[in-house]
Amino acid sequence: MKKNGSVAAVTATPKAGLKYEEYRYKETRELVQLVKEAAELIAAKGEAAFKELSAPGSRWCQGENYVFVLDTAGNMLVHPDPELQGKNQLSLLDINGKPIIRGLIAAATALPDKPDGWYHYQWPVPEGLLPRWKSSYVRLVKAPSGKSYVVGSGVYNDRMEREFVVDMVNKAVAEIEQHGDKAFDLLRDPTGPYIVKDTYVYVMDMKGLEMVNPAFPYLEGLNLLDMKDAQGKLLNQEMIRMVQAQGAGWLDYMWPKPGESVSTQKTAYVSKANLGGKTVIVGCGVYLADAPRAVSATPKMTAAELVALVREAAALLEKEGEKAFPEFKKQGSKWLHDDVYFFIWTMDGVRALHPEIHPHKPEVEGKDARDAKDAIGKPYGKLFLETASTPEGEGWIHCMWPKPFDVFPTWKSCFLKRVTFPSGKQYLAGSGIYDMQMDKALIEDVVNRAAALVENRGKEAFALLRDKKGPFYFMDTYVFVASPEGIEWVNAAQPSLEGKNLMDLRDLQGKTVVKDEIAAAMRDGNAWLESYWFKPGDNLPALKKTFVRKVQYGNETYVVGSGYYVTDEEQTLGKVRKLTWDNIGKEQLSNRTSRQLILGEKATLAQFTVKRGAQIGRHSHANEEYVMMVSGALKFSFDGQEVVVNAGEILVIPPSVPHSIDVLENAVFVDFFAPAREDWLRGEDLYLRR
Repeated sequence: MKKNGSVAAVTATPKAGLKYEEYRYKETRELVQLVKEAAELIAAKGEAAFKELSAPGSRWCQGENYVFVLDTAGNMLVHPDPELQGKNQLSLLDINGKPIIRGLIAAATALPDKPDGWYHYQWPVPEGLLPRWKSSYVRLVKAPSGKSYVVGSGVYNDRMEREFVVDMVNKAVAEIEQHGDKAFDLLRDPTGPYIVKDTYVYVMDMKGLEMVNPAFPYLEGLNLLDMKDAQGKLLNQEMIRMVQAQGAGWLDYMWPKPGESVSTQKTAYVSKANLGGKTVIVGCGVYLADAPRAVSATPKMTAAELVALVREAAALLEKEGEKAFPEFKKQGSKWLHDDVYFFIWTMDGVRALHPEIHPHKPEVEGKDARDAKDAIGKPYGKLFLETASTPEGEGWIHCMWPKPFDVFPTWKSCFLKRVTFPSGKQYLAGSGIYDMQMDKALIEDVVNRAAALVENRGKEAFALLRDKKGPFYFMDTYVFVASPEGIEWVNAAQPSLEGKNLMDLRDLQGKTVVKDEIAAAMRDGNAWLESYWFKPGDNLPALKKTFVRKVQYGNETYVVGSGYYVTDEEQTLGKVRKLTWDNIGKEQLSNRTSRQLILGEKATLAQFTVKRGAQIGRHSHANEEYVMMVSGALKFSFDGQEVVVNAGEILVIPPSVPHSIDVLENAVFVDFFAPAREDWLRGEDLYLRR
């Protein structure tokens, strides 16, 4: 805080500020305690304490855990790095251009009666190359000399504390109440203090109008009063009621993390603020560590299954052309169900077919989509047409787009293919999956396309590989390019690494990752490798699989690669698993029928719970079926035969035998299918939902 043009310091042990006991993690509590005691040392000994705080190996300076001291002009007075100590560091920026020192000073001085706070930025671990999120706690302290100093320490930790969120929201409220809507630009600034890790501060009025949303600016000006979470909770209405009743508080809801298909509990802190005499809501949502995840009730299509479906659609269109269009508009068909639909464009960008699955969306058929952009400004219209125009005539494009009936965008992975109709005219046809999990097929696709680009253009391709609105950067996936000597030429996610030799870089288990990747690519041409890193948003080691490929451009040799973090589900495939039906999500297919699924590589196991009077229409499938009755009774009708199956009995149905089912009593039965029910993954289960 400023007083008479200067920073007004407070005593070392103020009543205001964050409390030690409010932090969840031991390392955070210890950090706050360390800074508090360092501030008390400066308050007692003044500048003479600096030597003690600088002593290597002391409690104040141990490896990546150390105390730093700044004056309010930005001079670094205590720091273990000799390149930083003794110099003015106001211009010091992190890898994203965030001002580190200015932010640290502001965290301790911005709010009256609150001489402490948190600031978050990305910085390499001491003697390391890779930057990680660092959360630093700082306090303003006055020495006996009368001079004021900012003392602090930080922890490399992607996990968010609740108090980090409260700190951000309270400061944003103060900014708004002091500066009005002029503060909005600061809230939107990616180098400011209000966009941290995977969190950001937003502003909404009391009628549900979105006023500030740095992550999705296209939502600003829209009324989101009726927005629901993944379980149907009216989020914004509950936030409004909470603020009206108590001024501020926490709200839990279910929302998928970027790039994940299963919802995770997200926790938002909201507070009222006075904006020019009008009450508004300021909030920030965060995925806390160990937050519960929903259980996926219905498996989504894999990349390979979507590719197969799009190629099947292309074959139909090549045979029937426009005559096939009505098939793609049949709700409940393989082409149109849930949030799956097909789109067909002319090769000059006009939407020839786009099923109208949302009654409140404007009609788009016949409209020019060449300049269409997604929620983050990615020109997907241009990318679709470029992909369909390649010699291969097919490929993947990933963009941010709301699901049908939603306003909030999520990642959608689209596979599209060029098609020649019987008339001779060419189109592109495609479909997509929301929140699709990355897998080997997708990573190989993006690496192969990047490799082809480098093979044709050499270094001229690097700008496109770096483009965050291009086809090679999506979710937490990006392409890197290295030389055989270990020089990092391209790294869109961490541009500070470009130009550096990473040959000696080791992962969390000590593997020489870059050295191993280059050796495999140079020896075998292409290869998959495994390593362990901190997954973005988490603070635990995670398995990452990386695909690399050797590329030759004239006399120049490169290694092109990309990778993905393996999900818990993928790690369990091929391994022994112990499960219970109680822990498996239940999907309500109709008001009388629900289903639970266990998916294996070669077979499917399902448990159905059905009510008396329910019927499952006549159908057949290529899978052999074993029905094991747990309770109740079912009547199976075959051609010329009816079979009643009671509790404790088993019915074996050969492949491709048509049958229907009548539920005679409330029943539970287990169904085993071999091979796996891939038709269910494609959404071909309408007969169960009627």
